[in-house]
Amino acid sequence: MAIRQPAWHLPPRQIDQPVLKIFNSLTKTKTEFIPINGSHVKWYNCGPTVYDASHMGHARNYVTQDILRRIMSDYFGYDVHFVMNVTDIDDKIIVRARQNHLFSQFRNSATTLSADLLSQVSDAWGNYVRENVSKGLPVEEKPSRGEEEVRWPRIAELAQDQSRKLECLKRDEKFDMHFTAANRTFAAIETARLALSANQSSGDTALRLVDESRDILSSALDKKLKDTVTDQSVFRSLAAYWEGQFFKDMERLRVRQPDTVTRVTEYVPEIVEFVQGIIKNGYGYEFESSVYFDTGAFDASDRHDYAKLEPWSKGNRELLAEGEGVLSSTSGRRSASDFALWKASKPGEPSWPSPWGPGRPGWHIECSVMASAIFGDRMDIHSGGIDLAFPHHDNEMAQSEAYHECGAWVNYFIHTGHLHIEGLKMSKSLKNFITIDEILQRFTARQLRLAFLTQLWNAKIDFSESMMTGEVKSLEVTFNNFFTNIRAIISQARAHEDQSDGEHYYNDAERELMKSLYDSKTAFRAALCDSFNTPEALKIIRDLVSRINVYINSPGRKVNVSLVEQSATWIGDMLRMFGLGEGQASEIGWGQEDEGAGGVNREETLMPYLRVLSSFRDGVRQLAIAKSDNALKEILKLSDKLRDDDLVSLGVALDDQEDGKALVKLVSPAELIKAREEKRLKLDAQAAKKAAAAEEVRQKRLAKMEKGRVPPEEMFRPPNVPEGTYTRWDEYGLPTATGSGEELSKNQQKRARKDWDLQKKLHEEFLAWKKEQESAAGL
Repeated sequence: MAIRQPAWHLPPRQIDQPVLKIFNSLTKTKTEFIPINGSHVKWYNCGPTVYDASHMGHARNYVTQDILRRIMSDYFGYDVHFVMNVTDIDDKIIVRARQNHLFSQFRNSATTLSADLLSQVSDAWGNYVRENVSKGLPVEEKPSRGEEEVRWPRIAELAQDQSRKLECLKRDEKFDMHFTAANRTFAAIETARLALSANQSSGDTALRLVDESRDILSSALDKKLKDTVTDQSVFRSLAAYWEGQFFKDMERLRVRQPDTVTRVTEYVPEIVEFVQGIIKNGYGYEFESSVYFDTGAFDASDRHDYAKLEPWSKGNRELLAEGEGVLSSTSGRRSASDFALWKASKPGEPSWPSPWGPGRPGWHIECSVMASAIFGDRMDIHSGGIDLAFPHHDNEMAQSEAYHECGAWVNYFIHTGHLHIEGLKMSKSLKNFITIDEILQRFTARQLRLAFLTQLWNAKIDFSESMMTGEVKSLEVTFNNFFTNIRAIISQARAHEDQSDGEHYYNDAERELMKSLYDSKTAFRAALCDSFNTPEALKIIRDLVSRINVYINSPGRKVNVSLVEQSATWIGDMLRMFGLGEGQASEIGWGQEDEGAGGVNREETLMPYLRVLSSFRDGVRQLAIAKSDNALKEILKLSDKLRDDDLVSLGVALDDQEDGKALVKLVSPAELIKAREEKRLKLDAQAAKKAAAAEEVRQKRLAKMEKGRVPPEEMFRPPNVPEGTYTRWDEYGLPTATGSGEELSKNQQKRARKDWDLQKKLHEEFLAWKKEQESAAGL
């Protein structure tokens, strides 16, 4: 009979592994994430329109998308192909490039201050006041042509009145911005007039007038001379410059480079072909060399639905107009919802050849074409800011589904939430516009990322000073202190590795900590599966740090270093996974914010520490050789100086332990110096408080002694009492009659006797104190 193994049964699953669910803008719910091709994830992210400096809105969007991308690839293990476009031709780029070009030409021609130059600036200023500043003014204050200068003092007075300015801002939220630009130019015009009247026409004066009027002149010159700009390099150079600045800012924010970057200008032939396909399928039409998407025909199709993300916004003319751009024409459209696929280029605009004539791509078509060129007719994830949901993303999907004749071009649409600054929408008109360069001068990339991690990725975030200096700074300090302590404990343990002492050091406390570690890992995964809930994930890590701190700081316990190291390693790995630092896998800590140089100069690194230790040794030897009576005291002073001064400047902290062995930590010198100075200030404050209290006691004693200087026999006699208060006294100096000669009543005598007894006691204390003072002075 053959010998067989006993039957084996599949173990029952006690806990189901959570599955990743993502809040999908297409359903407004958290839906299970199922990639099309196994673990390969096709992800397209809407990139920047490059015409100006990157700002905090960009930071919120692209850092957040980077966090989600890292979670998908580094934590869940998906093979993500991350594509991002760069919009390098668009209405905003065209207008900004033309204005910069025309202003530069005008500035170069302003070699001297003249009446003609002053007249040009004054005319531009007057038009700007009527067309822009007037939008926020009450009807009775709006100036007519030629009245601008006469009315300006009144307008300036109104703008400085807080309550009236608020009314202007309600009429036009950009009123303050327009007024500031106009007021700056008005002041420059006044200065230039005075210079001309004084026959001062230098080039410097002219340039100051032009530079102070830049905002107003740029707009005026573009209106007048835009048709003269024919060099397409004007537009390309502006976009190329700001694209370079954008990617530099992303690098500073520790945002990973996309796997693939696409630019609109590199895909124009594909865009033309794509538009032809949409027309062929019956969803596009031509009008005067422009091509529009027929939203009515698309929505009427049994296979398609228009505006899947925000169907309630279909008729929002403001959003539709914003999506078309300031240079677009509304004529020839079959419906107000129809949008441009191809725009006929007007003079002063870049153009490319097409079957419909020279033109350029519409804004929405670019993403459809470039994403389709990389991913085909279906992708897993499309992402961008929530402000792009309608019309941009809805139009993207409509175009793509019209071209591919498919029902779903995107499976999961994820939108990052709005960013507000101190409770208000970020805007240049509200003067709360912050560039990435400006914010990185105040906070680190790590701190910004922590701020975004503490908020849900798809929720509105209110960025504030209190948030950064409170919650974020506290969280950063908590992690820094934790890793510093853990590294010190591990280093100390390795420096004193001995053979086993017969104890396993795995008791109830260790079992509880190990359980906390694995419970934390489970909860952490569940949080990230719950649509990337990073605030909850950070809370789980922070709670585990607290439990570890309690464990290692419990008195009388020998720490299980291996368990602590295992826990801290996982915490560091997860924080680095979020992009909070760079470092090797399984490193203790969250790594450095910036990579240092690859090579290490051993002498430069070690010599500062060796000199400090050598100096300390010299001091100890000298005291030992001298055999001074105070040698022990002086050695302790040297030890304190080594700890509090010499090593602090080198970033070494020594924490004295109960067992007499110091715990060695490597900490930022700046942090140690700051902590030392704060401690010294606190000690100085305590000493000052103590000294003040002692002085108060001394002054009270001096006042008491001064009061006791008078003998009791003299206290009721002039000059210690006013002349005429009493007329008779007994042999002890106690008064017996009032100033009028009447006998003192029994109560008056009783009170006087009580005061006399008290003074007698004070006088005796005074005499004793005086004797002490004279003795101390050697008298």
